Amino acid sequence: MQPKKLLIAVFVCLGIWSCKEKEKVEIKDLQTVVELEPVKEFGFVLEDYIVKKDTIKKGDSFGEILERNHIGYPRIFNIAEKAKDSFDIRKLQVGKPYTLLCNNDSLQTPTCFIYQPNSIDYVVIKFADSIEAYKGKKPISIVQKEASGIVMNNLSETMESQGLPYSLINDMSDIYAWTIDFFRLQKGDRFKIVYKQRFIEDSIYAGIESIDAAYFQHRDESFYAFNFMVDSTKNIADYFDENTKSLRRTFLKAPVKFSRISSRYNLNRRIAYYGYKLRPHKGTDFAAPIGTEILATANGTVTESTRRGGNGKYVKIKHNATYSTQYLHMKAQNVRKGDYVKQGDVIGWVGMTGNTGGPHVCYRFWKNGKQVDPFKQKLPAAESIPDSLKSKYLEFIKPLKNQLDNIQFEDTKIELPTEDNVLTSEIQ
Repeated sequence: MQPKKLLIAVFVCLGIWSCKEKEKVEIKDLQTVVELEPVKEFGFVLEDYIVKKDTIKKGDSFGEILERNHIGYPRIFNIAEKAKDSFDIRKLQVGKPYTLLCNNDSLQTPTCFIYQPNSIDYVVIKFADSIEAYKGKKPISIVQKEASGIVMNNLSETMESQGLPYSLINDMSDIYAWTIDFFRLQKGDRFKIVYKQRFIEDSIYAGIESIDAAYFQHRDESFYAFNFMVDSTKNIADYFDENTKSLRRTFLKAPVKFSRISSRYNLNRRIAYYGYKLRPHKGTDFAAPIGTEILATANGTVTESTRRGGNGKYVKIKHNATYSTQYLHMKAQNVRKGDYVKQGDVIGWVGMTGNTGGPHVCYRFWKNGKQVDPFKQKLPAAESIPDSLKSKYLEFIKPLKNQLDNIQFEDTKIELPTEDNVLTSEIQ
């Protein structure tokens, strides 16, 4: 190799060595600067303790748990007495988690008992030196999300296929329970939602916080819904449309959730089994599994809660001078004659008592003493936004409506709705 080329090669090697050494120094420096944050839970640094986690078993008590971990009963009694003003140790529930923080030594003596009645709240009982008991909450973050979909089979399957929480489906059905007949959805019906989810410590899903706004397009008719605080003092909020009208009606569309109509009100019904004789059906049958909750469709007073003939076990409610409803074939009633019930209260459970070929509730509806088809009645709406709040409400929903309107649907080819593709079963 010529001297000039050799000199260049030496400088190149030195340069490479110098760069590598510099990288090593930088990496070394970086390693000394970056330190992992200690793992904390319930306000404690866990690496300072031996941590024992378990759940309350049948027969467990606060005393038995501590005794199993080498704390004597005189000490246990003293801890319980000092802690009782903050937490009643007798209220430990089977299946709920608890944590023991123990000394990091060979004895592993517990110094702290932490009980979690739910995923957010917890109770701390410290007894290392002095005894202290207090309640706390895990940090919660609220994240706003959006969703949309086109109904191809039923609302439940459409939302579940997108990985949306089941509770969100349930909340959606509650919002529109008074305005949309979910038992007659059509292919091509569409929805959009702006909602909030709760997360514990930014990572653990903790349920739906609220649905802030929703849009449902059913039979080419649009239904907006906006969650608005009507009375902040009493914490009363409700859903209203873009014109300040309440989405509620005086009656729910159905007395059961997530069911299907198996037989409609029909005064001209003829059944082959009875030789095609005229046997009018003056109720609407909602098929549902035995034990499904039956809900009062409006506020009122129970006038009957008994068992009689083909009706089986049933409940009848008088809502006012005009309207009454009846719920037949119950497995059992949950109310008595004279009870006052509110819309949505559980008044009984689906069964097969009386004349019935399968589990369902026969829902009967009276207007001025005559049985009528509830789906053909023009029922009054609940109160809308007070005049004093209308301008505030309209200003409040502007950004939410704009957000909803800008949510895009997936570009999916669908059949146009016809009488043949009406979805008679909403949620299986």
